[in-house]
Amino acid sequence: MRDLLTRAAELAAAHRAGLADRPVARPADPAVLRAAFGGPLPAGPADPASVLEELARAAEPGLVATAGPRFFGFVIGGALPAATAADVLAAGWDQNGFNAVLSPAAAAAEEVAGAWLKELLGLPATASAGFVTGGQAANTVGLAAARHHVLAEAGWDVERDGLAGAPRVRVVASEERHATIDRALRLLGFGTRAVEPVRARPDGAIDVQDLERALGDRPQIVCLQAGNVNTGACDDLRTACELAHRHGAWVHVDGAFGLWAAANPGTAALLDGAELADSWACDGHKWLNVPYDSGFAFCAHPEVHAEAIAYRAAYLTGAGEVSGMGDLTLESSRRARGFAVWAALRELGRDGVAELVDRCCRLARRFAAALAAGGAEIANDVVLNQVLASFGDDARTDALVRAIQLDGTCWLGGTTWRGRRYLRISVSNWLTTEADVDRSAAAILRLAGR
Repeated sequence: MRDLLTRAAELAAAHRAGLADRPVARPADPAVLRAAFGGPLPAGPADPASVLEELARAAEPGLVATAGPRFFGFVIGGALPAATAADVLAAGWDQNGFNAVLSPAAAAAEEVAGAWLKELLGLPATASAGFVTGGQAANTVGLAAARHHVLAEAGWDVERDGLAGAPRVRVVASEERHATIDRALRLLGFGTRAVEPVRARPDGAIDVQDLERALGDRPQIVCLQAGNVNTGACDDLRTACELAHRHGAWVHVDGAFGLWAAANPGTAALLDGAELADSWACDGHKWLNVPYDSGFAFCAHPEVHAEAIAYRAAYLTGAGEVSGMGDLTLESSRRARGFAVWAALRELGRDGVAELVDRCCRLARRFAAALAAGGAEIANDVVLNQVLASFGDDARTDALVRAIQLDGTCWLGGTTWRGRRYLRISVSNWLTTEADVDRSAAAILRLAGR
């Protein structure tokens, strides 16, 4: 085992060491990849060392440098050194993170890391923290807690009786909400027709005046956003939370990447009032730069969080304790994610997280300025790490996106904003430098010049 894990670490380290120099993405033939991984299922066992080498050879042509400094798609960070090493340890330890009985160490790491996260993000110290897979799971957990609470206040036990015959719940959300909100509503039985849409301002943040129009009678849930997925704009959380609470609504904040702005003094004002909400969703593999998968579901009412999510069984020793583990997440058998999160926070510290967020925002502005100087139209005010750029009509913009992806200097995707197609650039990686931004912008302008 020692030799095997050492070799695995060598292969992983070699991959990381070459990220800055390799094409970010290379054309990969799916048939060739399937053939490398495929063939008939072997009848007998194989030497683990041979299996590892075979896996590395088969995967190499299809690996994308998402952990590298010039991947600007999907708001994806890389993985910090300490967090990566901690995840290797977690795999070696093979701990089940369901509860403190299965792993007292995993429970302690999550408890401490959860407290650190709440401090960084400006959330109540008394809030619960569930270590989930990502933003989708965090939104689903937060809205499950909201469902439990608003229906309980209406005299309905949704966990016992389901939604058939229950009072109708209104879900008030911006027209610019992230698609994971809609999927969570589908999974929770509300359906997307439960949404009362609210207009958004030109920057993508919610129109608070229209929010007041949309609010009605209980039971109702209000979904707000910290960090629009296209523009980075944040809702006026203080005004919206106070307004929603005056109408008796539960407030959920989707802060997958934008919630991290609270950790940086230069951007913290964008999150003013976030602490007033009832639940929050956040991703770890975005701005915290921890390995996949990692997300956080916070709730200002821990007992509601646990009542909505926990389950009981006679054999589950330790179940039913609000420990921040299995009673607050959707999985029973789950990776001990807290080790990597603890390691990332310990490596960076408060100042390091603030600097990482601030640097990515500065680099995004640098990216926008370089593209604008080369003739691009920048569609958004770059308040965080998101840049929308166009080089003409939709067809030309989409063709440019494809050319950029094939070129390999950097990787980014396209999006539709206000009815037009744009290049969508997200700067989230701890490795990205000014040189990476300049090199990427030069490549984009070179390809646009064709």
